[in-house]
Amino acid sequence: MMKLAVCIAYALVCIYVLPSIGWAQFDFEKPPINYGEVDTHDRVAALATAIEKGEVQFNYDANHGWLPDVLKHLQVSDQSQVLVFSKTSLQLHKISPRTPRALYFNDDVYVGWCQQGDVVELAATDPELGAVFYTMDQEPSSPPRIVRDRGQCLTCHATARTQGIPGYLIRSVYPDNNGRPRTGSRTYVTDHSSPFEQRYGGWYVTGSHGQMRHLGNVRSNDRLDPELMNVDAGANQQTLEKLVVTEPYLTEHSDLVALLVLEHQSQMHNLIARASMEARTAAYYDRGINEALGRPLDSVSESTIRRINSASEALVRYMLFADEVGLTSPICGTSKFAEQFVASAKLDQQGRSLRELDLQHQLLKNPCSYLIYSEAFDRMPRPVMEYVKRRVTEVLTLPKAPAGYDRLTDAQRASIAEILRDTKPGFLGV
Repeated sequence: MMKLAVCIAYALVCIYVLPSIGWAQFDFEKPPINYGEVDTHDRVAALATAIEKGEVQFNYDANHGWLPDVLKHLQVSDQSQVLVFSKTSLQLHKISPRTPRALYFNDDVYVGWCQQGDVVELAATDPELGAVFYTMDQEPSSPPRIVRDRGQCLTCHATARTQGIPGYLIRSVYPDNNGRPRTGSRTYVTDHSSPFEQRYGGWYVTGSHGQMRHLGNVRSNDRLDPELMNVDAGANQQTLEKLVVTEPYLTEHSDLVALLVLEHQSQMHNLIARASMEARTAAYYDRGINEALGRPLDSVSESTIRRINSASEALVRYMLFADEVGLTSPICGTSKFAEQFVASAKLDQQGRSLRELDLQHQLLKNPCSYLIYSEAFDRMPRPVMEYVKRRVTEVLTLPKAPAGYDRLTDAQRASIAEILRDTKPGFLGV
């Protein structure tokens, strides 16, 4: 009876509460997710296993510790480097405008490094668990040891800002001269749907962006109005030589194009994980209710269908950039990041891809997330995948784009559909 009561109570929450409050905090530590208990299957976990077995070798660098070899083994380019000087992460006592934290990334791995840092920070996308966080001590012992975080990172990385599940976020703040977010000021979690003028507070930014303005490269010095900053002074910086000494870092860049890509994929990862966890949890409780009531175990409640469809629709909207804030000036970075990003693309028969950068009016020339090729996407539960396939096919192939997707031009819809048919066979329904 207790199990039945719990299942029924949960079903009532799904029907009456969740639709009214949007994304709820997800209890991912309980079945069926069991976030902190199950083994992980991501690229950092695989590297940790390889180190334990002696299958990979690490060399300790006098200036950067394990960082160069970490990037090499995880196939993360140093050209992805971006620098953040706000005190908004694990090693905040090591971070300041003079000693920003460096972040490096590829499609599914994120690496953080601080000058004289205690650890190298690692995060990777697990197909079942979303973001998983690790540290590697910066001690010159051999071999190095990767340790999974057991909750400290989740204080910030499992909140409404990350869709309520273990995830990633890019924060923009109004920093003071020490890098602390100013009291009384707003903070933003930014992605491709964020106004450009709200982005990059507390970050260094190299690159050109014309008449557009962001919050990067400057600090808040006005105690009466902490959000008053001279954004013109931080605009269109081609180098950081007048702002910070970059010699301690692997490159001199904090590339604007890398930041744009980082913002997009951080929330794309979160939405994939959220939809997957919603489906797995809803199915778990459905089975409990079905068993208690003597119904067929594969019966699916209406509330479960609504819940899965809601999470899946949010994913589709995001992956097709339905709410992207367009660029009003051209963007150009300063490193080789853009070149490397495009070079790793899957090409269709006409040489097109989902990694072609536009940077004139929007991020991508063909606005569909390249993370559609990721393992996390491919391993989404069947109900989510079926909805996403059906909805994406509808958006791309109907004579007219459905309501809410009119930001996609007919030419873009046709191009994306053709690219997907060549590079992800069987995904589209027609």
